[in-house]
Amino acid sequence: MRKSIIASVIATAFLSFNAGASDLLQIYKEALVNDAQFSAARASKLAGQERSVQGRSALLPRVGLTGSVSKSRSEFDPDVGATVKSTTNGNTMTLSLSQPLFNLGAWESYEQSKLSVIASDIQFAGAQQDLMLRVSQAYFDVLAAENTLKTLQAQKVAVAEQLASAKRNFEVGTQTITDTHEAQSQYDLITAQELAGQGDLDVKRAALRQIIGKDAGDLAKLKDGVQLTAPVPAQITDWVDSAEKQNFAVTSSQVGLEVAQREIKKSRSGHLPTIDLSASTGRSTASLGGSTPSGVSKPSSIGVSVNIPIFAGFGTDSKVRESIALEDKARNDLETARRNAAQAARQSYIGVVSGLAQIKAFEAAEISSQSALDSTKLGYQVGVRINIDVLNAQQKLSNTRQSLAKARYDSIMSGLRLKAAAGTLKEADLAEVNALLTQ
Repeated sequence: MRKSIIASVIATAFLSFNAGASDLLQIYKEALVNDAQFSAARASKLAGQERSVQGRSALLPRVGLTGSVSKSRSEFDPDVGATVKSTTNGNTMTLSLSQPLFNLGAWESYEQSKLSVIASDIQFAGAQQDLMLRVSQAYFDVLAAENTLKTLQAQKVAVAEQLASAKRNFEVGTQTITDTHEAQSQYDLITAQELAGQGDLDVKRAALRQIIGKDAGDLAKLKDGVQLTAPVPAQITDWVDSAEKQNFAVTSSQVGLEVAQREIKKSRSGHLPTIDLSASTGRSTASLGGSTPSGVSKPSSIGVSVNIPIFAGFGTDSKVRESIALEDKARNDLETARRNAAQAARQSYIGVVSGLAQIKAFEAAEISSQSALDSTKLGYQVGVRINIDVLNAQQKLSNTRQSLAKARYDSIMSGLRLKAAAGTLKEADLAEVNALLTQ
């Protein structure tokens, strides 16, 4: 019996230990496995790895084996009543080989296929970075919604206490009915806001559930009084330079430009000859009806063929002009990607810097609001303040704390977006953010 009790206690303790809140890294690990969008990107990368093999195949030998079996029957009637009938059975087997010796178009296609593999890798890396941002945003959206709801619930409790106090004071005749009505109005308003806050929390949890495929449960919160650090490097120009060179959208557009330049060479190769080596060997047997003996032949051949295009209905020239126009488009797409990356880096950097400044301001405002609430409560007790003053002071403190929490969440997300814009966001950055959460 004693051993059974000890085992039950250990099991209970183990379950309690594993029932803790999930942190950001745990949610991200689950998203790596369960997010449908990221799984599609992973499959797209695997498919992209095969393009170089397909492009190389046009430069390698092609070997084919063909065979046929035939039977023919004929009748010959030189004179009436002297019909001659014959039957021929034939079997043919041919082994052929073809090897391109010069085909500039096939070579350019192979070079494009290698670039396509690089592009698929870049797109997958971008998808993983996007998953980090989506998970982090959904995670902190839930925390912000929970914080808002708890703030409203705390306000509701405080307003309910003031409402009860106003009713008691009205009953003993120390306050007017106006204080009661004001407290009741404030209580009804907070109740409505609480219902809206609960609905918003449900929506935010559903957004996180969509990414990880299940309910996230309780989430680890930010540590009390957590201090966020400024971006490193501290100069915005360093971040912008990195974004213009390493941003995944920029590198993907650079690959796209190289593919377009290869396409011009590929189109112009339509004016050039192609040279192929071909060889074949085979075996053919035939047997004739009657007394004719069977015959066996073994034909073999080897040679070089040259195909010189002379006129293709102006299609080749049109293809060249199309490729040049698409290369110009790819060049402008690259410039657009660079400008967008630079703007994203500037915007995120400003978001981090201004967010840190707001955090300091809200921390000071929280202290002031708490002091103002304590003074207002004391004034209410001695009769120099009315009930609505206390309610307003409580609401101001709650709103300040809510704004402080949101400023912290926004500053963290701006920091992650800044690294994403610069093309440097990695799982280690999520680990640094995760260290700010309660474990």
